[in-house]
Amino acid sequence: MHALQLFPKKYGFFPYIFLAYLLLPLNSILDENGVKAVVGYALILLFLISYRQLFWYPPAKVFFFWLAIQMSIITVLCLWYHSENIFMCFFPANFIGWLGNKKQFQRAFGAFIICVMGITLLLALYSPMMNILYYLPFLVVMLISPLGIRSMNKRMELEKKLDQANEQIKELIKREERMRIARDLHDTLGHTLSLITLQSQLIQRLIDKQPERAKSEAKEMEITSRSALSQVRELVADMRAHTIAEELADMERILAAAGIQLIQEGRVDFSTLLPLQQNILAMCLREAGTNIVKHSSAKHCVVTFQETKGYFSIIVQDDGVGMAKSDNEGNGIKGMKERLALIDGELELEWKDNKRTTVKMLVPVIIKSEEIAL
Repeated sequence: MHALQLFPKKYGFFPYIFLAYLLLPLNSILDENGVKAVVGYALILLFLISYRQLFWYPPAKVFFFWLAIQMSIITVLCLWYHSENIFMCFFPANFIGWLGNKKQFQRAFGAFIICVMGITLLLALYSPMMNILYYLPFLVVMLISPLGIRSMNKRMELEKKLDQANEQIKELIKREERMRIARDLHDTLGHTLSLITLQSQLIQRLIDKQPERAKSEAKEMEITSRSALSQVRELVADMRAHTIAEELADMERILAAAGIQLIQEGRVDFSTLLPLQQNILAMCLREAGTNIVKHSSAKHCVVTFQETKGYFSIIVQDDGVGMAKSDNEGNGIKGMKERLALIDGELELEWKDNKRTTVKMLVPVIIKSEEIAL
């Protein structure tokens, strides 16, 4: 591919625009005749070749070879033709700045400084036309330009990695959502459909012997099927992002329907949390509420919001029958841990004397600069 392309396509027209700076050495050679003119044009041609080769970023040894060729040509053009050709040092300065390896950059940068200072000293000693004060600002910019280019490239590389990391996070969130939906289907619809199956089998046995009870069971099965339909709708609605405030309101309605009183403690500004943190905490809060309705037989549920320096926590406690130790490994608890892990959060569980269960969700939050100053 190199033979078919002058420069890599990813740089567009940039390499061609930079060639305009070669008008400077060409202008100093135009007035020359004989051998000096031939040598001058040959040097420009060789410089063009090195310029093209360096854009392809060859292996280190080859890279330094072409870089040395460039600096040697610039030295000859400065000392034998015109001192203004020292501005051509911006060419190698650009390529040095693109070196990613730290040791290679340090070696090339050190050699570049020595070469530029050496050319400047020789011009000052042997060229009466050399005005150090005129060249000084350009020399300073020239010498620090590799550092600036390297810094810019590192920032661009970090931004690229950040974009890639954000894409990976998005994919992980999508994957986690799919797993969550699968778990919810298993935990809710699976249980409900199994119940409907058992009820239908019971009705088949009772329809001849106890028709009145069969009717009652059929009515119960209708209620159960409507509940399953409602659960499907909830799963579909849950695919959008939820806030903690929205989920808290939903949780209060669900608990009230189950005869459980919700008590909220602590007033916290949820705006300190990122949207992703709110969404994940809201899903975990829903899971905690669902577990209380299903398993706790509780009368009261206390949800406490706490915010300390650098951390936000939600504590959910009920006065029910507590949690069996085996439930700690259930799909619901496992799902909550996996969700919180995505935002560097933690889940803590406590249950005592089979009387109550405490679920604590803890996530780090960004501390505002004005709070740090205080």
